[in-house]
Amino acid sequence: MTDERSDLRTTFNQVALLYDQVRPGYPEALFDDVVSLSKITSFGRILEIGCGTGQATVPFARRGYRILCIELGENLATVAQKNLATYPQVQVRNIAFEDWIIEENAFDLVICATAFHWLDPSIAYKKMAQALTSQGAIALFWNEHVHSDASNGFFEEVQELYRRLVPELVKDDKPLPREHEVASKIGEIQQIGLFGEVVYRSYRWDATYDSASYLNLLNTYSGHINLDSLKRARFFDAIAQLINTKFNGQITKGYLTTLYVAHLL
Repeated sequence: MTDERSDLRTTFNQVALLYDQVRPGYPEALFDDVVSLSKITSFGRILEIGCGTGQATVPFARRGYRILCIELGENLATVAQKNLATYPQVQVRNIAFEDWIIEENAFDLVICATAFHWLDPSIAYKKMAQALTSQGAIALFWNEHVHSDASNGFFEEVQELYRRLVPELVKDDKPLPREHEVASKIGEIQQIGLFGEVVYRSYRWDATYDSASYLNLLNTYSGHINLDSLKRARFFDAIAQLINTKFNGQITKGYLTTLYVAHLL
């Protein structure tokens, strides 16, 4: 893992409480699909990699599963422990997944949500496979930002502010993808050679934000967190003015939650 990538993945720990409050969760149907597709029994044990504040953990804990959560960020782990305090079958360990000593053949399901983007695939897949029982499965899922007609062009206009005020955050000028244009992880998972057929599911939904809640959301993104404070304040003021003057104080963001489930070969 590059030093930059390693540094960026720790930034969320600085804003753990805000992250817990404003980051979007996942559709309830996803959790039902994970249980169904993975074939985990009610007595099964789950390993979660990078649980954050427990947003994806709670729905599985509510279903009664025993869960071991691995979380790199100390503050994130503390919030997760608080959110999961009423579920004695859930344990949160504050450690990097790369440093965690594997419990081999101990888990019926390994899940990893948004944190998967910060892992080195060459390490992560092998370690997940070693942790699974012979009939075990992995479930990887996260939210993608996609085009929504309901946004009324906001994200095209705000891109101009990025180019003018924070060009270092502009990766490319491609338009937001539509649902069918989102890149797939199926090929990557299959090429590892550790897992069988990959089952894909997706869930399309919108979320609405006022200017304050949208800026709070941006304050949980690694690149935005790392901006110089004065530059960030100027940039955020410009976004708030755009939302409040041209978009009547409210915007809609399109999400596509993608899910990949595969059993161990």
